[in-house]
Amino acid sequence: MDVNYKNQKRYKTAKYPIRQPWYLTWLIWILSKIMLASKKHRVEKINMEGLKPPYLLLSNHMSFIDFELVALGTHPHRVNNVVNIDGFYRRPWLLEWIGAICTRKFTTDLHLIKSIRRVLQRGDILCMYPEARYSPCGVTSYLPESLGMLVRMCRVPVVVAIHHGNYLHAPFWNFRKKRKVPLHTTMTQLLTAGEIATMSVEEINAALQKAFEYDEYRYQRENNIRITEPFRAEGMHKILYKCPHCLRESQMTSAGAELFCRACGKRWQLGEDGVLSGVNGETEFPYVPDWFAWEREQVRAELARGEYFFEDEVDVHSLPRCWKFEPLGKARLRHDEENGFVLEGHYRGQNYRIQRKPLQINSLHVEYDFPHIKPLDCLDISTENDSFYCFPEKENVVTKLAFATELIYERQYEKVRKKRTK
Repeated sequence: MDVNYKNQKRYKTAKYPIRQPWYLTWLIWILSKIMLASKKHRVEKINMEGLKPPYLLLSNHMSFIDFELVALGTHPHRVNNVVNIDGFYRRPWLLEWIGAICTRKFTTDLHLIKSIRRVLQRGDILCMYPEARYSPCGVTSYLPESLGMLVRMCRVPVVVAIHHGNYLHAPFWNFRKKRKVPLHTTMTQLLTAGEIATMSVEEINAALQKAFEYDEYRYQRENNIRITEPFRAEGMHKILYKCPHCLRESQMTSAGAELFCRACGKRWQLGEDGVLSGVNGETEFPYVPDWFAWEREQVRAELARGEYFFEDEVDVHSLPRCWKFEPLGKARLRHDEENGFVLEGHYRGQNYRIQRKPLQINSLHVEYDFPHIKPLDCLDISTENDSFYCFPEKENVVTKLAFATELIYERQYEKVRKKRTK
């Protein structure tokens, strides 16, 4: 049962983007130059000599600054960006004017494919961020299997943009406080149209997976980058939510350059070189991505034992249109392997029930300190025509929910694959 909006129109995502006006390519370039003027940055092009649009530009995603660096690398050509609906919030006219393509994350959007093809047929650049969210830990996030199918269908060259330093400059878990870190973007022509025509979807996906391998903490170490800001660990507990000492969840917190567990008192310090060290005991994970990966495996083991289940009361704000988040009040959210996400609430005299089954959602859009509604953590469950931003009552749980969503999809997809091969 859907939400009772009383005939309120939803924003129509199923429409073709306009072709970006030529003068906007110059305006965007100038604005990007101005916004990057105070930052040390470099855009390096590899195997791009002689390449002209149309082509598909795939970029990793770490912060808003990614768009500015891509704008420098693609100038003076026209670019259409794929943007989630919350990027259109309060400014749909502006995003439409610059040719952005609106979608809702982790849904089946068939018209998006048509829009992508339209852009490429016009001879322009289509830019998308296939991880579909900011990297939470500065390492490669989930890439959908459908990406290879899209590349093969488009039959145009593929360029991969990999940003280094953007995460270290403004990590997703504390994007409000910037650090002084040099930014380096590489734009590499990975595949030509001729190469794509001879490759299978599996081969294309393998090439993309390899091209998207990145690790910001390794990059920091290899380039001897020192982050001296005293607040460098603030917010890191949002991704390192489970204590490796006492194994309690959601009891981690941070202040200044330290992480600590409120349950057992264990403390770690984040050094200027990005390495963690135990303050009062052993250092279980000196390397931040190792701690993050360990948490993911803990969730995998929980699923294997049949013990995973999440339920909580959430404060829900929906975004059927672009101009206003609708406060739907309190609702109940459940997540498990059998049913996926189930959101049940009551609004304007009518009950509603939103479900996204395990194979309908291969990853999860989470936000830390969400800027549009209130500065708290939330998760976004989207359908094809609505998006529900849920703020849990429980503290520091959204990262685990993101792990569980991807792992449940992986487990269910593997079951389907095995059935098909029998």
